[in-house]
Formats: sequence, C-alpha cells, structure tokens
Amino acid sequence: MSDLRKIIIDGEEVEVEGAMTLLQACEVAGIEVPRFCYHERLTIAGNCRMCLVEVVGGPPKPAASCAMQVRDLRGGPNGELPEVKTTSPMVKKAREGVMEFLLINHPLDCPICDQGGECDLQDQAMAYGVDFSRFREPKRASEDLNLGPLVATTMTRCISCTRCVRFTTEVAGITQMGQTGRGEDAEITSYLNQTLDSELQGNIIDLCPVGALTSKPYAFTARPWELKKTETIDVMDALGSNIRVDTKGREVMRILPRNHDGVNEEWLSDKSRFVWDGLRRQRLDRPYVRVKGKLKPASWGEAFGAIAKAAKGKKVAGLAGDLVSVEAMYALKQLVTGLGGAVECRVDDAKLPIGGRGDYVGTANIEDIDEAEMIQLVGINPRLEAPVLNARIRKAYLRGAQIALVGEKVDLKYEYFHVGTDRAALSALAKKKITAETKKMKTLVIIGQGALLAEDGEAVLAEAQRLAANSASKLLVLHTAAARVGGMDIGFTTKGGINAALKGAEVVFNLGADEVEIADNPFVIYQGSHGDRGAHRADVILPAAAYTEESGLFVNTEGRPQISARASFAPGDAKENWAILRALSADLGAVLPYDSLAALRSQMFAEFPHLAEIDQVAENAEFTAKAGELSSGDFQSAVTDHYLTNPIARASEVMAELSRNAKERATGAIAAE
Repeated sequence: MSDLRKIIIDGEEVEVEGAMTLLQACEVAGIEVPRFCYHERLTIAGNCRMCLVEVVGGPPKPAASCAMQVRDLRGGPNGELPEVKTTSPMVKKAREGVMEFLLINHPLDCPICDQGGECDLQDQAMAYGVDFSRFREPKRASEDLNLGPLVATTMTRCISCTRCVRFTTEVAGITQMGQTGRGEDAEITSYLNQTLDSELQGNIIDLCPVGALTSKPYAFTARPWELKKTETIDVMDALGSNIRVDTKGREVMRILPRNHDGVNEEWLSDKSRFVWDGLRRQRLDRPYVRVKGKLKPASWGEAFGAIAKAAKGKKVAGLAGDLVSVEAMYALKQLVTGLGGAVECRVDDAKLPIGGRGDYVGTANIEDIDEAEMIQLVGINPRLEAPVLNARIRKAYLRGAQIALVGEKVDLKYEYFHVGTDRAALSALAKKKITAETKKMKTLVIIGQGALLAEDGEAVLAEAQRLAANSASKLLVLHTAAARVGGMDIGFTTKGGINAALKGAEVVFNLGADEVEIADNPFVIYQGSHGDRGAHRADVILPAAAYTEESGLFVNTEGRPQISARASFAPGDAKENWAILRALSADLGAVLPYDSLAALRSQMFAEFPHLAEIDQVAENAEFTAKAGELSSGDFQSAVTDHYLTNPIARASEVMAELSRNAKERATGAIAAE
C-alpha cells in the first residue's frame, strides 16, 4: 500500500514514499548527499556521519539522512510541510567537521594509492576538506590483513565504514570479517587471520570508498584516467553479467561490474573479475598446419588450402564451445550444413530437448528469485555454477523464502531443506500432492545441467517440469555455458546430440570446444583464442579473437539476448570468428552471403526475430520434454572446479591459485575448529 508524503528539500516540494530514507528522498529530488557507509544494497550502518542534513524544526543538531525515514519527519505547528536542508551553514560545518575527523589518521598515500582518481574520500575532501590539519599527535597505524590472493589491504587508510563487513556477511554469506575494539582502537579485521572463502570477495574492492581494499592482481599497473572503458558482457558463466572492460593499449587491465537489476545487480564473481590475465597467456596468434605429425606455423592461405583439400567430398561436422558468440555459430552452421554436415553446441552431452524454447530456457526470469517464497533446486550447485545468482537466492532466503535441494549436499552459504540426492527424491517430490496454500505462493524450480548429463536427462527435465506444473511454479534452467542458449536458439543442434553429430564424420570443425574428446580418425580444424586442449588435437589451427576482442551476441540462461562489445584487438594474425568463417567459405566453394557483421546480424535477426530484442526476455512456450524411466543414480554438479572451466580461465595464473586454494580448503582441516 502506497504511503506517499510531501516534504520540502532545499526549498523544492517533492512527493516520496514514507518508507524512504531522507538520503533516498534527496536523490529523488536530484540532490546528491555525500556518504561513505551507506550503500543501496546493504543494511544501514549510520556510522560515517557524512550524510548529515538539517531537519527544520527538529533537534538543534544535524541528522544522519541515511538512517532517518521520511515518515519520521514532523511538519510545522501551522500545518507546514516537513522541511530538510542539505546546504545550510549547519550542514556545511557538520560535514567539514566529519571530514576533518576522517582525515585525522588517514595517511598521505594518494600518490601511491591504487584508489587514486576514483576515490570517494578524495572527491568529498575536495568539497568539504581543508588544505591543512590541526592534528599534531602521532597517527594511528593498523596491521594489514591477509585476505587471500585477490584483495590487497592497507588498513591504515580504513575509515571503518563497514561496507566490506556488511557485504561479506549479508551478500556473500561468510563471517570472516568484522570490527573489533572501541574508539581509537576500533579496526576491521578477520577472524583468526583467515583468508576470505567466497567466490564474490572481489566486490569489496568496489565497495571500499577509500584505498583500504584494492585489487592485488591489478596493483600499481595503471591509473583510471589512462584506461579506455568498454561496456560489455561477461561469458565466464551463463548469467550474462554486465561488465566494464578497462584496457590500456592492447591489453585488458581489469574487469569491473556494471549495474543491471535484472541480471547481476551490481555484483560480479571473482572468476569473471580476475580472469583477465588469462587473456594474455597461451594465445593463438597465427595459423598452424600439422605436417608429418607436428604443427607448423602457416599463412592463412596455406591453412585454408589444407582445410579445402581435407574437406573435399568428406562428411563434415561442426562443434561450438562454451564461449562462442551467436554470430560465429550462425556462420558455422550455414557453412557446415551447406556442405551437408551436422552441428552441435551441447558439447557436454546435456540432454536438452530441441523442441520448444521453454525446455532449455524455462519460463522464469532471474528477477523472479527476488519475489519467490519457495525455491526448489534440482541437480545444481549454484555457488559454483553461477555465484552471483546464488547471492540472489541467498537474498531471497534472508527475506524469508524457503529453499529446498535435490542433489549433492553442499555449502551454499544459506540454510536449505535437503530433500535427497537422487532421482527417486525428485520423482517423489513431483508426485507429491501440492496444497492449495502452496499453490498460492510464488514458487520457483531451478534445474541445473548436472541433472541433465546422464542418459535419462530428458526424463529428469520432464520430471522437473511436472513438479513446476503441479506446484504452479515457474521453471528456470540454469546453464553453465554462455553460448548454450544462443546455440539452441539458432538450431545449432543435431537429434541425438554430440555422438550423432560426430558419427561417421571425417572432418570436424571445432569452434572453441575445448572440453570435448574427439577420436583420432577425423581431420580436426580448431578455431579458437587459446592453445588449450582443442588446439593440441587439431590438424589445422585458426587463431580467433577472445570475447573481449570482438562484438558478439550472447543469450543468457533466462533467454535474454545481450551484445558484447569489442574492448581491444586480437593479437598477431588472429581475426574475428565470423570473418574467418566467411573467408574460409570461399575456399570451400560454399560462400556465405554476407561481407560484414551488420549483414550477418541482419540475416540472423530476420530468421530468428527474438534475438533482435536486445535485453528483453521473451515469454517461452509450454514444455515438451518427454517423460521416461529414471535411473537410480545421484545427481552431481556439472561444475567440479569452478575456476578452471574454460581455456581463458585455464590460462590464468590467478585462477590456478584460486583453484589450488579451494582444493586445499576442501581437504585440509582448519586449526582451532
């Protein structure tokens, strides 16, 4: 029920919700209030006092606007509207006093601090600070924390805003950070000097308003004003998180999250944030052709000639990996099917039906998690498969949603009811009579790829669909590959899956599929960005651009098409994926009918109009998965090593260290526990 109130802010009358804080009301009025501890997605702490405002007719002292609601204001004795001032002499003096206190112990580190140029404390000191200090006593120093390989700490700079503590506790669900002591002895510290055990810890770097928490891998490499910033899409999982890629020259220097309430809010997983060093290593920068058992460098003409010779009159198959754009798959599909071959994007052999879109996308949006009162997880470990989505499920749990899991019992950083580990538990759940009260609740079923990998995968999906139908729930199919939904959308599939596509194939065109074993017999063409497993098996290697080096369309796990933009250029002779396939098609005598990316997209959108609806989630048709007999096995997560799932991650030193640390945590007991 709406509770609108009229108030006056700096002489302007505005109408806002009574539940809003004064700080939020000021933002509605277009007035910016400085803050350090307040953050829209965290609980209110009210401990930095930078957001002080004057409440007319209230106490003779300024009020913290982040902690006072509009409904707490009182009007004048003659019916005057409540009034708030943000620029009065009282407010100015109070904020200047707060700034002076904050800077008492803050070191003069700006020239060597990585936060320089994008520091909230610097910005607000320009408005409320002075160019001298009245403080003559020794400055307080704090010991730096070891939080792991991602977050560098300089705790002397800390202003105790507690954003990092609130994020790790509320969003990430870990309890390793807190504040101890009182007064001058108060400091942010970690429990028993533990390192952070979370796939989301890098977000505290963005949250820190000063230089106390900075990025270890990025340390001392660039200043923000030197970087070219490109807004694009992440492909490390199927969530399609919105990101900003910062480049210096040809190199990616860092990756940061962008706000998108419907997808990743403003969070980003550590894998997506720190994988950028993998973009520099083990790169394929020139074509190779296998001669007498050894790969030799070649020109593009020689590589295309070798492919044309090998493919002449032979049965061809095309595979697409997890990081491939829809345009590249569309071009490869046209090329391979034009030569009479078969194609497949389900390289993990997930039994996703190729009937209706509802079967491989579902009927739910990611945002539906926010309002869900009951969530049923099936064959999934969202903490490893999509950490940002898992944080969203945790948010629903904290709001009161009931969570249940059918599958492997794992630590998801929130409590859930464990229904069972096997298919029998799912079957019993699907047959269970759902009460009318439960049907009235907003419920959601989320099924993971781990449930669909066995031979009975389609029957398991049909059972999950039956559960969703019986309980009037929406269904979300959580994918692990960024390219999967787009590939399914354009029909990059063969009935019977990867085995049917490869059956009898004499030439295999492998478009970045590194997680698949190909027999010794076929002639293999590998097109990709990294010298990983696929390149080792190849007879011809065609060097291609990585996801930050070309523009491409990706459809996320809920079926939302998003455009990724080029942030830098591919190294050496590497080219954009679609351009390689267009050039190759001329040598194979099956010329593709477009000469530009715009022409390719135009043709693709004409054939698949829903892909042109950028950032829109289409409503999907009913389910068509066929019911069948379920086996007796347990469900396993589709992801075993979260940090090493693709060629870019496997080329990253940071990901290798995180993977090693995760394994040590899983096997080694912690002292004092």
